[in-house]
Amino acid sequence: MSVTTTTAEDVSLEVQVSAHSDNRIVSPETRRARATQIAAQRVLLVVPPVALAVFLMVVWYISTATGSVPSLILPAPRDVFAALSDGLQSSLFLSNALVTIQESLLGFLLAVIVALPLGYGLAKSRLFAATVQPYLAAGQAIPAIVIAPILVLWLGYGLVPITILCMLVVLFPMVITTALGVQTIDHTYTDAARVEGASGWSMLVHIEFPLALPAILAALRTGLTLSITGALVGEFVSNSGQGLGALVFVAKDQFNTPLLFATLIVLAVLAALYYGASWLLIKLANAIY
Repeated sequence: MSVTTTTAEDVSLEVQVSAHSDNRIVSPETRRARATQIAAQRVLLVVPPVALAVFLMVVWYISTATGSVPSLILPAPRDVFAALSDGLQSSLFLSNALVTIQESLLGFLLAVIVALPLGYGLAKSRLFAATVQPYLAAGQAIPAIVIAPILVLWLGYGLVPITILCMLVVLFPMVITTALGVQTIDHTYTDAARVEGASGWSMLVHIEFPLALPAILAALRTGLTLSITGALVGEFVSNSGQGLGALVFVAKDQFNTPLLFATLIVLAVLAALYYGASWLLIKLANAIY
């Protein structure tokens, strides 16, 4: 009598052999079709936004060239790009952008230090959640533009109140997303880890953190993007005289709409850079874990 057993290694080997066999029998025509499909998908990711941008530029040019829209409301593309070029050559945008970047990154890092432990505590302790959540909700309900004068009154003008205001703008969504990620961890894995002797710090580092990592990365991505908004709000209220937000106010008071639109372009580029940095962060985390 013989007994046939199949181990996990055997199953894995069979799957690999089967996959390898499938790759070998794929015809060149099928491979070319797949490559064409992948190329078409990549084109579809690029062509629509580019086409929309070209369409908007054409509409913008026609509306200003024909005089349909006054230049005080919508400046001509030529004037906007001239203001953008002058600001780049004179380092006007660079010096103010560096101030905004410093404020937003400091606020974001401060929010990360506070939000991740706070979100973990909300997910793990009902008593802690019942104690803290009402204050989090109340803090989110109060507009940042109302909190900013209080911070200026307490801390004066400068980097510190803007950084704290930026942190407050970023904090709530990061806390909620982190708590949701920890709460939705499959308890099967944590129970199995406890059986193997994991607890405390080892459970957090090796089990809970990797499982909650997608939600944590989403929180970081959201917070990094929102940090620009927090920095701009702080600059608007505190009248710091520095930063892209202050530059927007200067352009508005001078009725310099080309400079105003050029500053908006710089802000859009800065937001795109932040978005790209968050995307690279996700790629790095996926490579590590």
